[in-house]
Amino acid sequence: MQVKAPNNESARPPQELRSLPYRLRIYRLVRKLLLGFIFISIINGLFSYFFYTPKMYRINRENRDLVIRYHILQDKMRSLEREMEEIAHRDNYVYRPLFSTDPLQIEGIETPYPESKYAPLKEDIHSSLMISTWKQMDRMARELYARSLSLDELQNLSKNKERLSTAIPALWPIDRSLLRNGIDPFGWRIHPIYHQRIFHKGVDLPGNVGDPVYATGDAVVESIDERNSRKGYGRQVLLDHQFGYKTRYAHLSKVLVKPGEKIVRGQLIGELGRSGGVTGPHLHYEVIHQGQVVNPINYFNKNMTPEEYERIMAEVREQNLEKFEK
Repeated sequence: MQVKAPNNESARPPQELRSLPYRLRIYRLVRKLLLGFIFISIINGLFSYFFYTPKMYRINRENRDLVIRYHILQDKMRSLEREMEEIAHRDNYVYRPLFSTDPLQIEGIETPYPESKYAPLKEDIHSSLMISTWKQMDRMARELYARSLSLDELQNLSKNKERLSTAIPALWPIDRSLLRNGIDPFGWRIHPIYHQRIFHKGVDLPGNVGDPVYATGDAVVESIDERNSRKGYGRQVLLDHQFGYKTRYAHLSKVLVKPGEKIVRGQLIGELGRSGGVTGPHLHYEVIHQGQVVNPINYFNKNMTPEEYERIMAEVREQNLEKFEK
C-alpha cells in the first residue's frame, strides 16, 4: 500500500502556522480588500451605466435647467435687439434728419470679435449654445456703445441748434449758373489720368478758371495748401465746420483765406482752377463727417433753379454783411 505524502501546511503543527511572517498575512488581507473594491467598482459602473443613480439624476436635471435658462436669455436678448433696432431706426431716419446730420459712423463697430475670445468655452458640453449666447451679447454691447455715442452727439446738436443750422455744409460751393457739363459723382470710378479704378471721395463741379468758390457753411479754416503741383489736389482749402463736419475745396487757381480764419456761409474763399492732377478746370468738393467722406450730393437741392440759388445767395450775403457789421 502506497502512503500519500502529507501536505506541508497541514502537516505543520499549529505553532508553526502561527509563526507565519506578519507581512505575508498583511499582504493576503490587502489582496482581498483590493479584489473586493474592484468587484464593487465594476458592479457600480455597470449599475450606473444601465440605471440612473441619484447623483446622475441631479446632474442631468441641472443640465436641463441650464439649457432652459440659456434659451430664455437668448429670447430676452432677441427682444432687446428688436428694441435697439427700433431706436437705431428713429436715430437715423427721424432725429438726425431734424438736425440735417448724417448717421454716426464708427470704424470697426460691426466687426465681430475674433474666435479666440470664445476658445475657452469650446471644452464645455454646451459649447455651441454658450458661444452663440456670448456672441449675441457682444453684438448687443457694440450696438449699445454706438447708440450711446449717437445720443451724446444728438444732445450736443440740440444744445447748439442755431449754430448748427448755419454750420451744416448745405449750399452749392459754386454758382450753379456757371456750372459746365455734368457733375462727376461720388464713389468708385475709373480715374481719367491714372486709368485705374479708385474711390472718388467727392464730386467734381466743372467750370471756368476764376469762377468764385464759396464756403458752404460757417467754419474755421483748418488748413490750406497752395502748392501748384501736377498731382493730387493742387491748391486746396480745408474748412472745419464743427459738429463733426469738414469740407474740402481742391484744384483751385487762387486761395483767398488763411489758416485759422473764421468763415461764414457764402463767403468767397477761392477761385476755381485746374491745379493738381486734372484734365480740365473744375472744383473737387468733399464733405467729411466724423472722419468719413460722405456724398456731397445729399446736401444739395438738385431741383433748385438758378434763380432760387441766386436768391438764397443774396440772402446769405445780406446775412453775412449784418454779421460783419456787428
